[in-house]
Amino acid sequence: MTEPVNKKQKRADYRQAQKENGISELPRKRFYRQRAHANVFSDHKLEYPKTPDHMDWSTYFPAFATTTDSPSTSQPAETSLVNAADTYPKKLSKEVEVVDIGCGFGGLLVALAPVLPDTLLLGMEIRSSVAEYVQHRIAALRTQNPDTNLYQNIGCLRANTMKFLPNFFRKGQLTKVFICFPDPHFKHRKHKARIVSTTLNSEYAYALRPGGIVYTITDVEDLHYWMVQHLEAHPSFQRISEEEQDADPCVEIMRTATEESKKVERNKGQKFIALFRRLEDPPW
Repeated sequence: MTEPVNKKQKRADYRQAQKENGISELPRKRFYRQRAHANVFSDHKLEYPKTPDHMDWSTYFPAFATTTDSPSTSQPAETSLVNAADTYPKKLSKEVEVVDIGCGFGGLLVALAPVLPDTLLLGMEIRSSVAEYVQHRIAALRTQNPDTNLYQNIGCLRANTMKFLPNFFRKGQLTKVFICFPDPHFKHRKHKARIVSTTLNSEYAYALRPGGIVYTITDVEDLHYWMVQHLEAHPSFQRISEEEQDADPCVEIMRTATEESKKVERNKGQKFIALFRRLEDPPW
């Protein structure tokens, strides 16, 4: 008599079958379940480039890949980014400009893809199973739309943005950064793990070009005031007026398209939104 397959094995078998048989159907969330939060201070097994020039984006945006550009070597780029110290991988015809930090199950990326068809958007998610779900979701959407360029402009990778954001993006590369329903870390001793802080805001200012925007949304009022306080206190950011905020089409998508926003809607909760523009650097 064979023993019943446990849930963990079922999830592993399903995801392996997805990889082997080709991803044509949208993945099912129940096979990608993971804890709601991850310890950002743990040493996760992550791959990250030594510098932005060492990042191989062609695997995430193959439709935009160009020829190899190697300023210092003709050797092929390694798959592992951590050790690719002297190799320069295949470039893209355009750069990633929009980032969704902690993208969850990818609802915002999928909704923004047709609205910003000429812009490359990247989701960054620290939870391995959730990042894999988004990658499979994007692959399925591309397969289901073979005669269009739909969803070719979105990608997702597993990363800890609190540690490695400057490894992926050059100074002034980004135009938009989305921070949607981040972990509130209610306990005071956990506030150091919040994704908006004095130090991290400087990294967002580094990656954003002048005029770029940080979008924040949460259903936790205390966290909303925390993010507003810290971003307003930073010399590189200025809060955008409510009139301009309401006129931004990305705001309504952020308000309604993410899985977390739909959950808040079902529970009849409040959503607190604030946008901040990256200012020009003052003259030395």
